[in-house]
Amino acid sequence: MFEVTVRDSIASAHQLHGYDGPCKDMHGHTWKVEVVIAGETLDKVGLLIDFKVLKAKLKEVLSPLDHVVLNDLPAFKGINPSTENLARHIYRSYKAHCAPLHLKQVQVWESDNASVIYYE
Repeated sequence: MFEVTVRDSIASAHQLHGYDGPCKDMHGHTWKVEVVIAGETLDKVGLLIDFKVLKAKLKEVLSPLDHVVLNDLPAFKGINPSTENLARHIYRSYKAHCAPLHLKQVQVWESDNASVIYYE
C-alpha cells in the first residue's frame, strides 16, 4: 500500500457560537490542510498519482474557503465552523475527486500546535 500526501493552506475567519471562551468572537486562522491518498497500484511511470493532480484538486476544494468568513458559507449553516467540521467538510468535498484511489484522511491545523484529523 502506498500513501501520497499533499498540503496547502487557506486564510479565513470564523467564530464559534455557544463557546465559552475567546473563540466565541470573530477571529482568523491560516489553516494548513493535509490530504492523504492511499492505493496499491502504481501507473506505468511508477506513480500512485501525480502530486500536481492532487495539489490542483486540493486548491479547487479549498478555493471557496479562502479569505471568507466560514460562518457565512452554506456548508456551515446550522453548525459551527470548528476545525473538526472544517476537516469533515474538506474530506467530503475532496473525496469526490479521488476515485479509484482511497482518501485516507484530511488533517487541518488551526495553529502550529493544534490540528484535527478526519477520516471515514
